[in-house]
Amino acid sequence: MVRIAVITHEFDRFQSRRGLLLRRDSPYMLFDLLEELKRRGHSVHVLAGTAARPEADIAVLHVDATVTPAEYVEYARAFPFCLNIGAADISKRRVSGAVIGRGDAWQGPVIVKSSLNNHGTRDRSLNRRSRRAGKPEPFPGLEALDGYRVHGSLADVPTTVFDREDLVVEKFVPEPEPDGFGARFWLFCGERERCTRHVSPQSLVKGDDTIRREPVPVPDELRALRRELGFDYGKFDFVMHEGRAVLLDANKTPGRARRLSNFVAAGNSNLADGFEGLIRQVT
Repeated sequence: MVRIAVITHEFDRFQSRRGLLLRRDSPYMLFDLLEELKRRGHSVHVLAGTAARPEADIAVLHVDATVTPAEYVEYARAFPFCLNIGAADISKRRVSGAVIGRGDAWQGPVIVKSSLNNHGTRDRSLNRRSRRAGKPEPFPGLEALDGYRVHGSLADVPTTVFDREDLVVEKFVPEPEPDGFGARFWLFCGERERCTRHVSPQSLVKGDDTIRREPVPVPDELRALRRELGFDYGKFDFVMHEGRAVLLDANKTPGRARRLSNFVAAGNSNLADGFEGLIRQVT
């Protein structure tokens, strides 16, 4: 049995207590995976910030921000092994395979997104909590972008969009279906994984509005990209377009899809097996 440390930002809220019975809860998928590991006899300690001594056998770098601050990456290096230490930057400008520039030859529809994970919601939340605590913002100068903007062509995108580093323009390539649109979600931890194609009536497919789903294989090029991006644990959102996988989003702190809780829970044991496989490699 090993000691597991979860490194979070000092102002992250990895877990809380909810309801009349004050049961522990969390918005993160990792919480459920860790509960399974605790049932198997491992100990888990959530570390908020970098002040605690790095006393654990294995750690998970779980700072919920688009770019993990350098001091957290350095702190993670003090542990014998740390998951996702190589995945410090998950900005869409770095990870997305659909990003195009203003001179691209693409003739189809496009979508304008924030380059930040989840529209920068978590980054701005950490800024607010830091200000309330009288500390400097960890991510100063962020501009808000509410939702996505789909345009019929690249020519319809305002030229000012291309001048902003916090925005990206992507090819808009959801997988068409008779009853909606498809997208693929690959969850993984170590060598264990689950990859599922979800179909939604919405062209922007999210887990919570799925009308049907089916298991699908993971393309080899996506496995290579996972290694390149430094992910040990996480979730990749992608589509198949013209026979190749196009990565849209890479998340190192995936959340829990409440409406799919039973489906997700069924995979926790599998992902915990993957975590224990990593433990065996390094202990």
